[in-house]
Parts: sequence; C-alpha cells; structure tokens
Amino acid sequence: MAGGDSRRVVGTLHLLLLLLLLAAVLSLTAGTQSPDTHPWTEEKHIMQRIQRLQAEWVVEVDTFLSKTPYGYRTFSNIISTLNPEAKRHLVLACHYDSKYFPGWNSRVFVGATDSAVPCAMMLELARALDKKLHSLKNVSGSKPDLSLRLIFFDGEEAFLHWSPQDSLYGSRHLAQKMASTPHPPGSRGTNQLHGMDLLVLLDLIGAANPTFPNFFPKTTRWFNRLQAIEQELYELGLLKDHSLERKYFQNFGYGNIIQDDHIPFLRKGVPVLHLIASPFPEVWHTMDDNEENLNESTIDNLNKIIQVFVLEYLHL
Repeated sequence: MAGGDSRRVVGTLHLLLLLLLLAAVLSLTAGTQSPDTHPWTEEKHIMQRIQRLQAEWVVEVDTFLSKTPYGYRTFSNIISTLNPEAKRHLVLACHYDSKYFPGWNSRVFVGATDSAVPCAMMLELARALDKKLHSLKNVSGSKPDLSLRLIFFDGEEAFLHWSPQDSLYGSRHLAQKMASTPHPPGSRGTNQLHGMDLLVLLDLIGAANPTFPNFFPKTTRWFNRLQAIEQELYELGLLKDHSLERKYFQNFGYGNIIQDDHIPFLRKGVPVLHLIASPFPEVWHTMDDNEENLNESTIDNLNKIIQVFVLEYLHL
C-alpha cells in the first residue's frame, strides 16, 4: 500500500455520499435504453459531477450515429481526462446505458449493478481523491508522464440479441477513433491506444459477496495488487462485513472471455483488468436489479480497494 496517506484517504470516505450519488444515478438510469430516446440527462449529470471538481478534468463527448435493430441511433461516450498531454493514462471505465426492456406491470429496468454502481463508484473516486488528483497538475512543474482517464461508455447493451453488430456500440466506436488519433499530438508512430497504460473495466458490481477472477495473465501483477490491497485493508479493519474466506479477488482463472466493453481495446493490444462479478449476480438482466438488492458494505469495500489501487498506480 502507498503509505499512510492512502490509509487516511480510505479511512475518511463517507459511504453516505456514495449512496446519495448512487441514488441519483439510479433515478437517471431507470429505463433509459429506449430505442427512441437518448440519455441526455445521465450524460449531463456525469459531466456536471466531474466538472465541479478542482482537478481540472478535460471532458470530451464522443457523439456518433450507429445502426441498431431499431434504426440509426445517437450514442455519446464521455471521456474525462486529467492531463491529456501525459504520455500514458490509467483508464477506468464503465457503461452508463441500461438495457432496454419493455415495461412490465408498471416496472422498469434499473440496472443497479449493470451499471449504475460502477458509474457511481467512478464518480465518487474522482470526488474523494480530488485533492490528490489535482496535485498531478504540478508534478515538478512539468507534464506528468502518467495520469488518469475515466471513460463512460454508451451503448454497451444489445437492443435485441447480443451479436457483434448489436452490442458494444460505444466502445467499438471509441477504440477505432483512438486508434486513428495520434498521441502525443502530431506523432506519426503512436496513437491514443498506445497511451492506455492499463484499462480497468468495472461491471456488474453491487451485489453481496462477488468474486472477481483473473481473466488475463498479462495483467496478473495488477490483479495481484488488488489482492494485496484487499488483504491490507482487511488487516487494518477498514473493510466491513468481510471475511478472508470470501475474498473478492480470487486466484482462479476463467476459461472464457466475457463479452464486454474491453473487447474492442483488448483486440487492439491494450492491457486489460476486467472487474466483473463472476458468476454474474442473480438479478442480472431482471427487474430485480435495483437498489433493494445492493449490498452497502460490498460497494464501500470495493470502493476503498479501487481507490487505493489508483493512488498506488499513480504514485500519489
């Protein structure tokens, strides 16, 4: 762990703030993946949360049209970057669309774990670490070599049936766009994908007792750091309702690659940590994926682990 500062940050987190933020995100995501509408309200909410911070995030909206089973639809990825000029970025990502289901007995699909909680966790990370992240602006008075980027993907979910054409609309578009964008600006040999030091994708988080396998041997050293942080926070008494007999980050591998927003980047050589609960939560793609079936302790614990991971990765 990155010394006493990391422990103090973790020790002063306020779960209430996260839950209030989560409630706001949940209210926005409920039923948003309508074929005839675009989630402008969620997009605005995410951007406002980030732009009010001191760390001077540069926010870009990647808006595009794509053909869906319901005709052409507008999608918008939200990319928030600290120090865009930095050579490399640690990238945290999630999707902010929720799956479209027709209404059933006046109920709408919320998508609490899929993926309101990951969105709320990323926004809370930006808020809780704001002062630390702001310090990246003043690294020896020069451009930092390594910084942070947050990506909120649109259009992860299929409208009808999952297929290469009906899924991952936002991540497919952004991966292609970044592959054709020189980085650093003006470079002839490298692009923005080369600047992605590591992509950490969060999905299906919020239910009790999740387990996260190690999907990719190439990023095992970073998965091991998550395991070590979990152990250290447990020993410090900073994890709630947690037992080492039910660790979140398990050593077992996973035989199959799960289709998710990391795939377009993985295929282009970007290192990936895929933090998705496996097996999936029982409420996955049901009307019961709502706030009533979230576990506060689990969300708080994972929030702490990921925040310490980011602090360590960025040497803060």
